[in-house]
Amino acid sequence: MDERAERAPIGIIEAAPEGTVRAINETAAALLDVDRDTAEGIGTLFPESVDNTVPGAFEGSVSEQMRVEEYYPALESWLEVTIVPGEETVTVYLEDITGKKRDEQAREELASDLDRLTIINELISEVLAELVGASSRAEIAETISTRLGETNIYEFAWIGERELGGEDIVVRAAAGSTGRTLDRIEESLDGEMTPPEQGVVETGEPTIIQPLGEDPAVPEPVRRAAFADGLQSLLAIPLTYGSTVHGVAGIYAADRDAFSERERASFETLGEMAGFAVNAARNRNLLLSDSIVELTIELDDPDAPLCEAASGRDASLTVNGVVPQSDDQLLCYLIVEGGSPDAVAETLGDHERVVSTRVIGEHDEGGSIEVGLGEKTPLGYLASHGVTIADAEFESGTGRVVTELSPEEDVRRIATALTRRFDAELVAKRERDRSIRTAQAFRDELSERLTNRQESALRTAFFADYFESPRGSTAQEVGEALDITGPTLLHHLRAGQRKLLEEFFESSGERGP
Repeated sequence: MDERAERAPIGIIEAAPEGTVRAINETAAALLDVDRDTAEGIGTLFPESVDNTVPGAFEGSVSEQMRVEEYYPALESWLEVTIVPGEETVTVYLEDITGKKRDEQAREELASDLDRLTIINELISEVLAELVGASSRAEIAETISTRLGETNIYEFAWIGERELGGEDIVVRAAAGSTGRTLDRIEESLDGEMTPPEQGVVETGEPTIIQPLGEDPAVPEPVRRAAFADGLQSLLAIPLTYGSTVHGVAGIYAADRDAFSERERASFETLGEMAGFAVNAARNRNLLLSDSIVELTIELDDPDAPLCEAASGRDASLTVNGVVPQSDDQLLCYLIVEGGSPDAVAETLGDHERVVSTRVIGEHDEGGSIEVGLGEKTPLGYLASHGVTIADAEFESGTGRVVTELSPEEDVRRIATALTRRFDAELVAKRERDRSIRTAQAFRDELSERLTNRQESALRTAFFADYFESPRGSTAQEVGEALDITGPTLLHHLRAGQRKLLEEFFESSGERGP
């Protein structure tokens, strides 16, 4: 081998046509991790690969140039090998292409992940579109399990919810090739060691388990059944609305690494939208129901903020209205009687479960305040579970709360959960018919409450686009049309709007002033 070949940056091997090695440069020896002084034949020089292409080429006569890319496990390297036959000598050129191959694999994996993520996002979009029209929790559970379980990506999916009046999880819907695994899951829900889906309901955090058969957190019967059914991955997603976990979706796949963190993030969105759909179905059922279930709950919990404030300041507190917030808080508007609103607000402000307080108005015998309550309060808990608070009063350290629910709602579960968390007692439950009020009756009653001036001001401002953004008319322009001043117009508008809102909220079952 000449000096140029000896120092070449690529590996060069000179061999006889039958495979006897005649010369090998330093680069080739380093790439193959061999001692070139002891190299004898091509068969012993190259380690094993899947196809053993190079040694095989020398088993016959090497008559044509050939090029091959091959992975050598012993070297943990990819080599590009080019075999060039000559009259008496066959030259073998070697080049390490491990970096290039890894880059190609990374690009292919990324493209595959993106393709899979696109398919999953399209699937999730379809599920979300169907959830919009779902009218009950059963329909929501069936929609999710069917759409996820009957795809080519996953083997099966199931939806679990808390059992009536308890904390245990029961299967509400399932679809796909459930095999023996779902049976073992149902059995383990009642056992000492519960499946991962149970923990997801308790924590509200999604979890990925890959591979199933090697995770001790999965009950052994479930692991065995999953192995027999060819299942290796699980993604468990909570169905949440705010801090409330309505249930869990368990999705099982055959691939060992079926779920990426990106997929987990996409499915988290599905879980949140499913929880939103459950909450919306609750509200829709209550709104459209001909009857409602009324629960009366007595609180004797000195640690509850409103009970403590009523006791500490010798005042009675009446809930005038509540407004749920997106951050699991509840804005509560209170009428204070027989005490100072400032003093009550001060007491509430010191409570760890109270987020904010603000005095709205004050008079000789009391006033009104705004209180932000967290989810870990009786009223906050009820509101976060979709319960309508119709009336609530607090005095002498106790409280009485009247709530309204749809007859289709799981009344027992909500009442049981409330009494477990707080010193509360369900003292009355009754179902009553809801009176039907037509839109025309609503308009007629509202018209009767408005004065001629108020109705004229509202109507003129509406048609003059005063309420549009940007406004089509200013207050001064509307006032000139009515031949009144701007401040007088605003006075009539505020009075009329207040009566309109009072009529609306009272007809919606919410308290007025």
